[in-house]
Amino acid sequence: MTRYARTPARRLLNTLETARIRLGAGPSHRHLLTVIGSRSGRRRTTPVAVVTHGSERWLVAPYGEVGWVRNVRAAGRIRLERHRRREDWAISEVDPAQAGPILREYVGLEPITRPFFAAAPEAPVATFAAEAARHPVFRLLTLRETDSEEAAVA
Repeated sequence: MTRYARTPARRLLNTLETARIRLGAGPSHRHLLTVIGSRSGRRRTTPVAVVTHGSERWLVAPYGEVGWVRNVRAAGRIRLERHRRREDWAISEVDPAQAGPILREYVGLEPITRPFFAAAPEAPVATFAAEAARHPVFRLLTLRETDSEEAAVA
């Protein structure tokens, strides 16, 4: 399994991908994730792939606990942008059982990240669920969904 490093080449690729997404070019599942930095308080933006599984949307952290993951956990809310469309979402991290099928789908959707997974693309969902601790998965919730869930708990 490969380790993620923010090399100059990786930063250049992210810059180019960010420009493509802002123009609306490239795969439609790619978006720009913006979140408030947990320590800096500044907006941080990074390209991500949004997985649609069933009727729900998901974010996968293929490189593990990188900066955007820590910021998303702290903020609890994100903005996704593609071309001129911006959407604000609440997020909820899911358990390994829920993450397994999403991780498997993600590996098929984003083949460039396969070296970061121990599971082969055709591996059973249980193998991907075992990797969930190394690849956090977040369910995207509409802000209205979040409000109604909080009301149900109260």
